[in-house]
Amino acid sequence: MSVLTLASTRLPAVQPEIAMNPPVKRILKVFCGSYVFGVVGSVTFFDKIGYLATVDGRSMQPSLNPVQSEWRDIIFCNRWAIQGKTIHKGEIVSLVSPNDPNEVLVKRIVALEGETIRTLGYKTRYVTVPEGHCWIEGDNHKQSLDSNFFGPVAVGLVHSKATHILWPPHRLQRLKSELASDRIVLDRRKQDQSLEDHEDEYDSSQKMEIL
Repeated sequence: MSVLTLASTRLPAVQPEIAMNPPVKRILKVFCGSYVFGVVGSVTFFDKIGYLATVDGRSMQPSLNPVQSEWRDIIFCNRWAIQGKTIHKGEIVSLVSPNDPNEVLVKRIVALEGETIRTLGYKTRYVTVPEGHCWIEGDNHKQSLDSNFFGPVAVGLVHSKATHILWPPHRLQRLKSELASDRIVLDRRKQDQSLEDHEDEYDSSQKMEIL
């Protein structure tokens, strides 16, 4: 895993994740239109509103750091959008790594509590997300350490939504909330009913064989 900075934006061939970036005052100029900010104002901005982060690695390709780009994407992580609000499937979020509290990850929400997801290489083929948790994945599954590695993560670890790509200029855009068509999520109640139907069919076939 690598730590991200704003110092260099050349794309490295390393495992992806994100981190908060200085310089504080220059970023505040861009977003707030003022050249005068004290320490309190800076802290409030980053704590309540959001921050810029450089995406490092390839786990979110092609949404972030596409192969054809020689620059790493710089994104805006919106803290305001997450405060007291519900996260939704398909959103790209930043969160504290469940494996290392010093690392910040950027992943997509694939499933929420009560939903059952077909996993990609996890220890069990299907997982029902427990209460207060979510299932996160990188868009580029083969290059991503995500819930398929460490399981469901606590929603409390999610601290912002990645809403915009700000750099490089030709990639300036709002990030879409979407899910790949192959990431099928099953409602737990529907799955339970499906299993019951399957068991009924099996019992019926067994009775026919006995007759």
